[in-house]
Amino acid sequence: MSEPGGWQRLDAKVMVIGPIGAFRQFLFPAVIALIGVGTQQPRWALIAAPLIVLGSIVLGVIPWFTTRFRIADDQLVVTTGLVNKLRLTAPLDRIRSVDLEATVLHRLLKLEKVEVGTGVDDTMIELNALSVDQAAALRTRLLSGRTAPTDRHTAGEAPAETIGTARGVNDLVTFTPAWARFAPFSLGRLAIALGFLGATSQFAGEIRIELDGDVLERVLATSLTLIILGALAGGLVLWIVLSMVAYLIQWWDMRLFREDGNLRLTRGLFTTQSTTIEEVRVRGVRLRETALLRTVDGGELHALVTGLEDSVHAVLPQAPTPVVREIATDILGDETPVKVGLEMHGPSARRRAMVRNVLVLSPVIAPVVALVVLLDGPWWPVVAVAVAVVPVGCLLGRMEYAHLGHALTPDHLVAGSGITSRTRTILQRDGVIGWVVAQSFFQRRRGLATVVATTAAGAEQVVIRDIPLPAATAFVRAATPGIVEEFLAA
Repeated sequence: MSEPGGWQRLDAKVMVIGPIGAFRQFLFPAVIALIGVGTQQPRWALIAAPLIVLGSIVLGVIPWFTTRFRIADDQLVVTTGLVNKLRLTAPLDRIRSVDLEATVLHRLLKLEKVEVGTGVDDTMIELNALSVDQAAALRTRLLSGRTAPTDRHTAGEAPAETIGTARGVNDLVTFTPAWARFAPFSLGRLAIALGFLGATSQFAGEIRIELDGDVLERVLATSLTLIILGALAGGLVLWIVLSMVAYLIQWWDMRLFREDGNLRLTRGLFTTQSTTIEEVRVRGVRLRETALLRTVDGGELHALVTGLEDSVHAVLPQAPTPVVREIATDILGDETPVKVGLEMHGPSARRRAMVRNVLVLSPVIAPVVALVVLLDGPWWPVVAVAVAVVPVGCLLGRMEYAHLGHALTPDHLVAGSGITSRTRTILQRDGVIGWVVAQSFFQRRRGLATVVATTAAGAEQVVIRDIPLPAATAFVRAATPGIVEEFLAA
């Protein structure tokens, strides 16, 4: 809805979305409060319930009356607030992302939420909710008005003349439901599931189940080993099903494509999301293959981006390794850094990795010692754990060394890292804005160093650990000629 002066309001259907969202926020604490108070004074529950509903309606409709936005003088201006007025201003050339999101309710009402990021901090300018056409028009207008800084050494970004050189739409990859087979091999999802299981187990302890005597006898007569194996098998099947369902819900209908110089990712079954990454701000990629994913030839791909809240941005779900490498090559515009072999760091780095992992594992001996002392038990478990720490630590050290390495191509630097996971970080040489070469006391004794390439993208640094000092110096000089010469001369 437009107003004089070019001002626009949110869609009027926000007065449906808003109260429902406000009520959802009040619902859980309100139910807890009503249960606690209602058992003692039921009359208060009858009074509070309609007040909660009325309060949700009032808070939900306020944004429609108080939120306005417009684009004027190459700036996005948003005003909001009833008592405390807030005015947000974002120059179009500082806008780094325009993302669209639609929950099931949004989609039923043909609405979308627009989130605008400027890269200044983690704050996003949010407009919830706009009509689908209004959101698409705003996104197009905002993205077409962006330009990039021209000073790479202050912003870590590419010059403005490279923006918008690619026009039209070009599909890179679309979702394949068969990829859901990779979901059970993600430890991140498993950690979430175990956390949920731990939370629900607290409530399960309060539930009393009385079994019939015959049933209880038959259960007790069953082999304990069979019971444990059955429980593990049931848990495994449940985990596989739930992880695959969650994967499909999150990534359903995923599409990665180029659109007018941008990488755009759309996905979601119930809640749809559309994320736009300005391709000129992609300074590299990170390919990661965990130990579990490698068993099924799977991997993950992230883009290293400047000027976004999430600067390490997932551009693919867990997917087949050939697909991951193909998309990485497409984004980089060069397959060499994806396929190039890494230069190993030598025997000193291998020994250091093995010693480091043994020392990392050694604290597990302390709780075993504590249990033996408290229970006045035998000391052989302490000896067994202490003896096991050495070969396990050495094995982990050898795995870390196998993933360790570095390489240099005409346009990119490559760093290998990881212990159980294998990670390859690829950064544009133009994206390096500084170097740190550090040596600990033990590294100096072995002639090794840690090289850190600082950048405005991703985690803001790419670390190459335990590289021989002469190789480190040569690598830095070759990667960015002229930057470190005066320091080396000194």
